[in-house]
Amino acid sequence: MTKTDRVVFILCIAAGLVSCRNSPETKTPEAENKFEETWHSLSTIEREPEWFKDAKFGIYFHWGVYSVPAYSSEWYPRWMYAPGRKDWGGEVFEHHQKTFGPVSQFNYHDFIPMFTGEHFDAREWADLFKRSGARFAGPVAQHHDGFAMWASKLNPWNAKDMGPKKDILGELFAELKKNDMKTIATFHHERLLQRYANDTAQWAQNTPDPGDDSHFPYHPDYVTSTTDPRLRLLYGNIPEAEFYEYWLNQTNEVVDNYAPDIIWFDSWLDRIPENYRQKMVAHHFNTAVSRGQKPIVAYKQEDLPANVGILDIEQGGKTEISGDYWLTDITLSHSSWCYVNGQTYKDPALVIRNMIDVWSKKGIVLLNISPRADGIINDEQRNILTSIGKWIDRHKEAVYETRAFSTYGYGEAAFKKGDFGGQSATTAYNEKDIRFTQSKDGKRLYVYSLGQPAPNSAIEIRPAIEGKIKRVSVVGSEADLKWSVKANKLTFHTPEAADMDPLATVFRVEF
Repeated sequence: MTKTDRVVFILCIAAGLVSCRNSPETKTPEAENKFEETWHSLSTIEREPEWFKDAKFGIYFHWGVYSVPAYSSEWYPRWMYAPGRKDWGGEVFEHHQKTFGPVSQFNYHDFIPMFTGEHFDAREWADLFKRSGARFAGPVAQHHDGFAMWASKLNPWNAKDMGPKKDILGELFAELKKNDMKTIATFHHERLLQRYANDTAQWAQNTPDPGDDSHFPYHPDYVTSTTDPRLRLLYGNIPEAEFYEYWLNQTNEVVDNYAPDIIWFDSWLDRIPENYRQKMVAHHFNTAVSRGQKPIVAYKQEDLPANVGILDIEQGGKTEISGDYWLTDITLSHSSWCYVNGQTYKDPALVIRNMIDVWSKKGIVLLNISPRADGIINDEQRNILTSIGKWIDRHKEAVYETRAFSTYGYGEAAFKKGDFGGQSATTAYNEKDIRFTQSKDGKRLYVYSLGQPAPNSAIEIRPAIEGKIKRVSVVGSEADLKWSVKANKLTFHTPEAADMDPLATVFRVEF
């Protein structure tokens, strides 16, 4: 063999090795599934990872096709098909007819070209959320209406192919991760399935409150009864067995392609068969763990076992310190979760004080905002988020990485019952309402006055304080305070008003 022949021979062998390495038959070994599709196996997850306990605050947003009419609420796509209602949403059917025409001429999918989102800026939104103090964020990935906010290959009704023609979830997640923030994707599409096609008593026009377990009211004259191969996917008129696969595969698509840290489910998850819920959770846990994540699945009511997921209480909170960590999702607005014309918003003080109450009881806050259909987050909401961010930045040592104290606190505020359990998220607190948390190492106790106490006044802490105190001061201004302890009862004197905060003043007790 000549020298040239030897060179050619060696090159051929090398080329063959490269070809084998790139061969489609050669597969990367899949990560071994740690979690089986059983509740017992899934309960072995680290359900309350440290990052979640430290985070305290996240932001999400209801933004979708339902933002276009900007009327009543995000349930517009349901109520536009429900004539004769006198209760919540009852004005929508008539409004739709007057504004857009009867549903025989203008249907929900006709709003999609109007959902332009031209001002959506993932980088700017992620920056806003971080400046607001949030440690995790993400969109409503899919609401009850069946429209996906990611670049779906399974759901033709998605924001990448229609409307904004942008991968909203994907672009935002990329920017959040650049900001070292965790991500959340919320799912509400378990309610999409049309479950009442054969139950005439539950049809629209036959009752003002058509079947509640399906989002779109059924009627043979409506598009909600369509069997068109594409339209039926949007309106949920799908055979039951096919729907459950469609539901699961869309959730898995987000998990596989975008790696959310939290997947969160609205009510009606219990309408999904148990084996599909187990498949969904196992896929999320196994996929996330193989990537080195500490994943969470969040649920409402009793839709998942308590030892598998994190309970979310809508628009409310616990009345006592919980044995487990929990979530509450609350609105920045007074009513609708999505943007509507004339929307009004809560005062920053109300939001912050209720957030502190949640933290004192081992809870985490998920705050909802409402972008307009064109992708603008209006100034009213931005100003509130800025106020929250400034307060948190000034008091961050008393927010992040804190833990519950032996008692959550005391005060005069009257608790109102929440609509979804626990207490309302709009409790009116004042400076006489006291809450507590402590540092992880127990060396600092944080005393929150949910307002601004009178300057140069004495505050006696009711619970007995164990341990040797070396300093009492104000978080943010670092003003040192005069203090004394008698029979384990701590009393300290407040500083001048300028050293405190009108939204909520935090005192630091160092041991």
